[in-house]
Amino acid sequence: MDYIYLHGFASSPKSAKARDINDRFTQIHTNLKIPDLNAGDFSQLTIARQIAQVTAEFNNDSTPVTLIGSSLGGWTAAHLGQQNLQVQRLVLLAPAFGFLSHWLPKLGDEKVQRWQQKKYIMVYHYGEQRSLCLSYDFVTDAAQYQEKLLQRPISTLILHGKKDEVIPIEASRDFARSRPWVELVELDSDHALGNVMKEIWQAIRLFCQLP
Repeated sequence: MDYIYLHGFASSPKSAKARDINDRFTQIHTNLKIPDLNAGDFSQLTIARQIAQVTAEFNNDSTPVTLIGSSLGGWTAAHLGQQNLQVQRLVLLAPAFGFLSHWLPKLGDEKVQRWQQKKYIMVYHYGEQRSLCLSYDFVTDAAQYQEKLLQRPISTLILHGKKDEVIPIEASRDFARSRPWVELVELDSDHALGNVMKEIWQAIRLFCQLP
């Protein structure tokens, strides 16, 4: 089994969650790949590019893959699991289901319209700790990835904070409700899940049957 971690939007492999989970994989002598989904050019980020980049990490020998995705990385992982039979298991940490419907209203109609007209917007990038340009292509691409398309019965564990201020817990509840192969664990935390990393690791270890 190969393990790949997908970090969140405007984040990086050096995020607190990525480092924490990587350290725990290292302690049990298991390799965890953490590709940089910014790919050296955050301005051209799309879900399609993330999917292609992560797929390129798969071995050609049909080795099964477990994807662990955080926020937007969780959303991307879910679509990867739908498209690629090599993906045998998903662990989704506060997955960004309905990302555009949660994020765009916070920007406001006027700002979104201006973004569409000018093609680029400045977005604060937590990994870089500065604002970076992002193409409107991100929106047009992301709009194609609908949760209703995710119907492959792939073994899935979702860990989501009940106080999530970015992606409401209802997004994961709605997703799990109609998919009996999905296990949802609700945690007393926010979107960052920083206070429950020990519980998250215990759940991952059990779900993935790790040593």
